[in-house]
Amino acid sequence: MSSVSSPRRTVPSTVRLAAVALALLTLPALAALTACAPGAAPEDGPDVLRVLAGSEVKDLEPMLRRSGVQVKISYAGTLDGAEQVASGGADGSYDAIWFSSNRYLSLIDGASARLSTETKIMSSPVVLGLTTAKAKELGWADRPVTWEQIATAARGKRFTFGMTNPASSNSGFSALVGVAAALSDAGEALSGEQVTAVTPKLKDFFSAQRLTSGSSGWLADAYTREGGVDGIVNYESVLLGMKGLSLIYPSDGVVTADYPLTLLASARPEKKELYGKLTGWLRTPEAQREIMTTTHRRPIIPGVRPGPEFGTAPLLELPFPNRRAAADALITAYLDEVRVPARALFVLDTSGSMEGGRIDALRQALVTLTGADTSASGTFSRFRSRESVVMIPFNDSAGQPQPFALPEHDPQPVLAQIRTYAENLRAGGGTAIFDGLRAAYQQAAATGRDHYTSVVLMTDGENTNGISYDEFMMFYRTLPLEQQRVRTFVVLFGESDVEEMRKIARLTRGAVFDARSGSLASAFKEIRGYQ
Repeated sequence: MSSVSSPRRTVPSTVRLAAVALALLTLPALAALTACAPGAAPEDGPDVLRVLAGSEVKDLEPMLRRSGVQVKISYAGTLDGAEQVASGGADGSYDAIWFSSNRYLSLIDGASARLSTETKIMSSPVVLGLTTAKAKELGWADRPVTWEQIATAARGKRFTFGMTNPASSNSGFSALVGVAAALSDAGEALSGEQVTAVTPKLKDFFSAQRLTSGSSGWLADAYTREGGVDGIVNYESVLLGMKGLSLIYPSDGVVTADYPLTLLASARPEKKELYGKLTGWLRTPEAQREIMTTTHRRPIIPGVRPGPEFGTAPLLELPFPNRRAAADALITAYLDEVRVPARALFVLDTSGSMEGGRIDALRQALVTLTGADTSASGTFSRFRSRESVVMIPFNDSAGQPQPFALPEHDPQPVLAQIRTYAENLRAGGGTAIFDGLRAAYQQAAATGRDHYTSVVLMTDGENTNGISYDEFMMFYRTLPLEQQRVRTFVVLFGESDVEEMRKIARLTRGAVFDARSGSLASAFKEIRGYQ
């Protein structure tokens, strides 16, 4: 069966308010919910259900407080979470997992033995959202459209879009799988050979991608705040919550997230009881309606009718790889051959306060990005073929920028050069944060549309030398618009001036990553999803 392209539809406010009011009247009394710091396992207790989850379910936190179950959630990326579960690292620290999909996890050897009961809670396909004007211009607002037609328009530069990094976010991975499956005409699960064959067509499609992100929420926020592209590929639920978009449901199929709340096999009997209580509540008609009206996700139980915003056309589900090797090959092809390559400028604090363990942590974090971390998430977050990397150390003043250009084939010699550079970093002197940042934006002048350019700023203290934040801001605002589009991703470390670092992220439309109580290497890996 095929579906038709459909403009965004919204639920009438009276219907929505009535549904929410009904849910509030019928749901249980308040229960506690705690969101734990990244990487931190939640505290245990006989009445606590500890859940390792993807950030996609964060919007359900208000509902969970009324579930009657005390839930403590820790958030992790899809690949990091899958590896943690498959390796047994989640056993004893968590009782359940809740990601938008268990598909990648199911491909890892031994993972199924770690899982017990799986309960699907809701669903949301990954689709293309375009401005209504662009959808009409392309003739897609009122007729069926295939992924092949979308790729042809992308190759012809008729539209641009944003999408999350498939190595960091399930929405990007689902989109990549869907496009690859449709363009390869795969009637069954993609094989490694089919991935190789379809890569040229993927290059055509992703030549139109001009915005990337490590999470679906940040992608939507960036698009809403700045625009800059004609639309985004994201969960239907995210797109329905945005204004001015027409949703394009490709007639040759989509990949759908089904959000399975899954009990771990290691969970104790009393935790199984809590899990059963929570999943039972989430699948009640009242809870399903609230999920639908507040998060725009489709209800999973037959007894709840989907709202009018979802339309009536059935969706064809595209095949997912049934071998991890094929899934990994697809992500690798995207990173090394398909996507617009990155240009990453690292502004690194090498002042005297970094001496000792801190400079060691910085060296280790950079070495990690050269391939020292052999996990799947580590492998995918390393510096990639075709990428340009620039290191800019600073102490009393900005140091000499050191560029590294990774070739399309055999990047290992350049990765070794970056590793050697990182291992030779030394600490000493003052802290000229904004001299270093200004040097990065001067380097960004050479940026073209053939790279995603971004800056990573890592410092462990306050600015003591060189220009001030206000002076940097004045410099930044004199830059050409193309250079001002370069984002700065700030890493808090040690005694960073938190407010000043947040001002930098706001000014450059970047983001803040906190490594003060966690691993600097983990923060650097997470940022890679945004580059």
